[in-house]
Amino acid sequence: MQNPTAPFVLDPGGSDIQGEIARIRAQGPVSPVELPGGVRAWSVTDAALLKEILAGPQVSKDARQHWPAFQNGEISAEWPLLPWVAVTSMFTAYGPEHRRLRKIVAPAFTHRRTMALQPRIDAITADLLDALAAAPAGEIVDLREGFAYPLPIRVISELMGVPEELNPQLRKGVDGFFDTTLSAAQAQANHAEMSALLFRLVAYRRDHPGEDMTSLLIAASDDAETPFTEQELVDTLLLVISAGHETTVNLLDQAIYLLLTRPRHRADLAADRISWADVVEEALRFEAPVAYVPLRYAVEDFVLGEIEISKGDAILAGYAGASRDPKIHGATADEFDPTRAVKDHLAFGYGAHHCLGAPLARLEALVALPAIFRRFPDMELAAAPEELGVVPSFISNGHHRLPVYLNRK
Repeated sequence: MQNPTAPFVLDPGGSDIQGEIARIRAQGPVSPVELPGGVRAWSVTDAALLKEILAGPQVSKDARQHWPAFQNGEISAEWPLLPWVAVTSMFTAYGPEHRRLRKIVAPAFTHRRTMALQPRIDAITADLLDALAAAPAGEIVDLREGFAYPLPIRVISELMGVPEELNPQLRKGVDGFFDTTLSAAQAQANHAEMSALLFRLVAYRRDHPGEDMTSLLIAASDDAETPFTEQELVDTLLLVISAGHETTVNLLDQAIYLLLTRPRHRADLAADRISWADVVEEALRFEAPVAYVPLRYAVEDFVLGEIEISKGDAILAGYAGASRDPKIHGATADEFDPTRAVKDHLAFGYGAHHCLGAPLARLEALVALPAIFRRFPDMELAAAPEELGVVPSFISNGHHRLPVYLNRK
């Protein structure tokens, strides 16, 4: 068995997420990394090993129970990633507590409720495409800002019953939550502002209940044998907004970029040699919208692959790396290929914490992507790939901008 000691230091700005993953994988399927603030963790890039721990009880997301560094004060309020591990929701719960919290949330994401959103997704998509079409011919438009971003935020805002006046603050808070280049003070301030905003949302929906998810969670919590605390309710809404928005923004952004830079696959779509579902699943695999999710902790000593994991060790789930595992996808793992037979990926997690909103993200993509390429069949990228920049995050995996010509003529 091996226990390497030199950790790979992750770039907080995420300037080369896939390049870093390749270098980490070269050190081994389970390899030490250093997060912002000097916090060390094990990064798992092997798909089978990651599934093993995500599906079993030997790892936890509850820092209060299972991370000694958090319990003894080594992880203080000065750590910029504290909001990722200190929230009190199903995101950080373990065992029976996780099942209690997820049971209250799950009814908001039933198949029926998800499919009932399609008419609104269709309408929002059409509105955004009409706005884009108003741009003069030959003008460059930013599709991340004008399409990939506003569609999911409008969908999730309507789903959650967010009053219109809270939307600008909502966007600022979500952006800040995923920005891993923020200082500790900036991250703390952003989290405090976001929490205050969500407390306002809860208060508003208690006074003005509707058919929205916030009202549903309030009612379900009040009726449950073991209801949410007010903090659990607010942190659950933070989870839903963040996970339900950022992932879909990046999925749309990356899928559009991949098709614009690979005309052969656009031709395959036009000839029905591949489906939009093929494109969506391969985009999720090839450029997982969330590259990493901090953090998990070893509940006990165990061996993962050939590495001895000690009780209390922090573990970083590397979804972007595991989804490109060459043991699963062979020599073409680092190629975008919607025709590949094996669709397996970990973009939405695995096991008990598999994303409840995955069907909604897929639905939004399957509505939005065909619509924009149908509306603008001559669309082309308006900048070199290296000029697009990235989201300032090692967690969120998207471009800073996506400039295109919708129609040069």
